[in-house]
Amino acid sequence: MKVSKEVKVGLFMISAIVLLYFGFNFLKGIDFFSTDKKYFAIYKNVDKLTESNLIYLNGYSVGRVSDIRIEQDKNRVIVELSIDSEIQVNKSTVAVLNGELLGGRFIQLNIGKSPELLEPKDTMRSDIAKGIAELITETAEPVAANLQTTLRKINTMLDTLNTSATKMNTILTDLRRTPELLNNTISAVRGDVGHISGTFAEVGTNINSALTDLRPTIANFRSLSDSLKRMELTNTVNKTQQTLSKLNETLSKLNNGKNTVSKLMTEDSLYVNLNTLLNNLDSLASHLNENPRHFMAPFGKSRKKIARELEEQRKKD
Repeated sequence: MKVSKEVKVGLFMISAIVLLYFGFNFLKGIDFFSTDKKYFAIYKNVDKLTESNLIYLNGYSVGRVSDIRIEQDKNRVIVELSIDSEIQVNKSTVAVLNGELLGGRFIQLNIGKSPELLEPKDTMRSDIAKGIAELITETAEPVAANLQTTLRKINTMLDTLNTSATKMNTILTDLRRTPELLNNTISAVRGDVGHISGTFAEVGTNINSALTDLRPTIANFRSLSDSLKRMELTNTVNKTQQTLSKLNETLSKLNNGKNTVSKLMTEDSLYVNLNTLLNNLDSLASHLNENPRHFMAPFGKSRKKIARELEEQRKKD
């Protein structure tokens, strides 16, 4: 059987259309021969998420975004997730919408620990990760605050430097005027130097004449002081000689033995008499201590009886 060219062209066109359809859907992430399970996630904003964006679990691709629908009346977006049938999705699983540095979007699955599994066509929890801009903003806020503080301090320092520069300009201006003032002062002093030197010369001449007049007076004071010193020394020597002569007279009288003091110094009769008196007092005291009744007459014993007792006591001894 011979096939015509029209039939061949028709079959070719049908095959091309079928292949184009399946290829386009495959590129969109729809695999007609896969056993993936379909789940749904609801977001307020998908942030430029498109169909065929990948779904990751622990950094490994486990599916694609198969469809995105908008429910305008409820102000939400329903995303259909095509996930590998080998992945067990439970009720605590969260589909986190995340993004890459260059702007690509993907879904990150965070599998929870719930024992209850989701059935296909069920809706899982959803969340949106913080974008890079938000992270940069959060990180940059403290830095910006520190920069503002630093800028304020720098402005304060610059204001201080401006004030200091103004003061320095004033000082330099005054310093520029200083040489002129010094020159004027030196010129004025030069005119007065001759007059001042003449005045000093007159003062020196007056001092010399005054010293010349004072020299005789100074000589008189010297002679007067010498005379006073000599007079005081003479009086002192005379008084000392008189005292020594009187002391010699007293010592000669003591040596002659003609007075009471010399007799006390040279004779021992006073010493002997005093020694005898002390011995008698000692014997009297011992007798009074031994025989107190002898001293209590007429109430005590008579003199004869006392003599008799003393005699008997001597015999016994």
